[in-house]
Amino acid sequence: MDEDSSTIARQFFDAVPHAKALGMQVTRIEDGHAEIAMDYDERFVGDPETGVIHGGAVSALMDTCCGAAALSHPDSGGSTATIDLRIDYMRPATPGQRIRAVAECFQVTRSVAFVRGRAMDEDDDRPVATATGTFVAGDA
Repeated sequence: MDEDSSTIARQFFDAVPHAKALGMQVTRIEDGHAEIAMDYDERFVGDPETGVIHGGAVSALMDTCCGAAALSHPDSGGSTATIDLRIDYMRPATPGQRIRAVAECFQVTRSVAFVRGRAMDEDDDRPVATATGTFVAGDA
């Protein structure tokens, strides 16, 4: 990935207020790949009895990670927005554990980037959720 794409992707992430509010941390953004983690936080619990993080927080993490992967692809054109994102929740995240999302932009056309991703907790490698999405590529 060229330095410009890397810089643009990191600036995008730094400018997203909800990413900061949810405590998201970038661990990798390069060449159409992104990895972003989010520590467990009781403010984001969806079920007080179980302590499981709300699906909306997982969704925000996955959307941000997939968007960063699209933006960091060398053919992305330097801007992006979510067109469509499908998230399938596979199991509840383990309470108290960090959630890590990984995403790959596997195809870019003149105006659309195609991305897939998954989110895992520290418990095991079984996904908490999977995602497939399309994102605006370039100035479309």
